[in-house]
Amino acid sequence: MINKRKITFLFGIFIILFGVNSLNAQLKQGDLVDGIAAVIGDEIVLESDVNEQMNYAKQQGTTNIDKCDFLENLLNNKLLVYEARKDTLIENRSAAIKEQANAKYQQMLSQFPDEKTMLSAYKFRNGYEMKNAIEKIDTDQYYAQAKYQRITEKADVTPNEVTDFYNMYKTQLPEIKDEISLSQIMMYPKLTEAHKEDLINRLKKIKKDIEGGETFESQARIYSEDPGSASNGGLMKNISKGQMVKPFEAAALNLQEGEISDPIESEFGYHIIQLMRKSGKIYDARHILLMATPTDEEVKTAKAKLDSIKGLISSGKITFKDAAFRFSDDKRTKFNAGVITGADGSSKIERESVPGTISYELAGLNKGDITNAFDDKDERDRKVVKIIKIEDVIPSHQITLETDYDRIKQMALNKRRNEMVEKFVNSKLPTTFISIDGRYDSCAFKGNWKKDAIKK
Repeated sequence: MINKRKITFLFGIFIILFGVNSLNAQLKQGDLVDGIAAVIGDEIVLESDVNEQMNYAKQQGTTNIDKCDFLENLLNNKLLVYEARKDTLIENRSAAIKEQANAKYQQMLSQFPDEKTMLSAYKFRNGYEMKNAIEKIDTDQYYAQAKYQRITEKADVTPNEVTDFYNMYKTQLPEIKDEISLSQIMMYPKLTEAHKEDLINRLKKIKKDIEGGETFESQARIYSEDPGSASNGGLMKNISKGQMVKPFEAAALNLQEGEISDPIESEFGYHIIQLMRKSGKIYDARHILLMATPTDEEVKTAKAKLDSIKGLISSGKITFKDAAFRFSDDKRTKFNAGVITGADGSSKIERESVPGTISYELAGLNKGDITNAFDDKDERDRKVVKIIKIEDVIPSHQITLETDYDRIKQMALNKRRNEMVEKFVNSKLPTTFISIDGRYDSCAFKGNWKKDAIKK
C-alpha cells in the first residue's frame, strides 16, 4: 500500500504552483496576517498562507487534512521562488507583474462602491499596501512556476513506465465521473458599419474636447469602458513591449509623448491613446476604450449565420471540423477541429463541470447532435454566439489503461516531475537558511527541513 504522503503528488496536490495562488484564493474578505510560520532563505511563509491552503483543499473535498503537509508544500514553493530569483535564465518580469497587480486592483475595486469599502473588507490600511500584497502573490506564482518548468523541462515517461505506474497504483486511482467531449464553433457578432462609425465619432468628439481643454484623465473616468483603468484616468504604467494587443501597441509607440492617437480598433473595441512616457521597451499610456458590444440585432444576425452553418454540416456539405477551421473566431479550438479541452489538455470534461448555459443547451441531446445557435460570453465577458456538438459521452467508470491511457500517462509524468523537484529541493536544503516556528516541531516532514532548521 502507498501511504498518504506518497499519494499526494499523484493527483496534483502540488497546489502551491498551479491554481491556489490565485488572487481570490489568497485574498479573502476579512483575512488577517497572523504571524510567520517559516523562513526559507529570504522568503517568508505566513501562518495565514498555511490556513488558506487548508481551507482551499477542504472546499475541493480533500479529507484527512494534515497541516504539516500543507506547510511542507509551501516550504517547497518558497524554496523554488528563492532559487528562481537567483537563476539568470529566468526573466525578470517585475515591471509587467506590477502593472498586472494594478490592473487586478482596479478590477477588484470595480466590485465595490468605493475604495474605502474594499480596503476595509480585505483589512488593508491603504491601496498601496493592498497592491503590494497582490504583486507579491503574483511574483511568487511566476517565479515558482518558472523554476518548476526549468527543473522539469526534460521530464518524460515511456509506455512501459506508464503501465508500471498503473499496476502499482490502480487500486487507489479514483473513479472517473460522467464525462463528455464537446466541439464548438464560436463567433463574435459583427458590428454594423453604422455602429462602428458611431463609436469612432464618439471617440473623435472626446478627443476634440480634450484638445479644447478637458483633461484626458477626466474624460477617461467618465467615458472609458475599460474596468481595469477607467477609475485611474485610463492610466497604465510600466507596459512592456509585446504586452498589449498589436493594434494598441503599434498606435501607442508611434506617438510622441503627450500626443493623442486617432481612434483605433482592437479586439476589445475602439480606443484613443495618449502616450505619457517611453523609455526603451517600457512605456506609460492612458487610453479611453469604447467596447464593441453588439446590439441584440447584431447578435441575432450572428446566430442566424451559425444556424445556417449547422444546416450545411447536418446536410453533409461540410464537416464540423472544416466549419470550425473556416468560421470559428476561437483561436484555441478552430485549429483543433473545434474540440474543447480542459485545464489538463484533455478533451474529456466532467459533465457536472460544464457551465450552466451550455448544459441547458445540451439537455436532451445525444452523441453526434449539434445545438442550435445560442449566445454566451467568453472568458473576457464579451458576447459570443456558439453551436456545440457532442462528440462523445463517457459514463462514470474506474480508470483503466484501455480507456484512460492519456490520463494515466499524465499522472505518471506528474509523478516524475515532482520527483525531479523533490530531488532539486533536497539538494538545496543543506545550504539554505531555514527557520520553522516551534509550533511545527511535531511534524514529520517528507523532506529533511529540520536538519539545519533554527527553532524559534
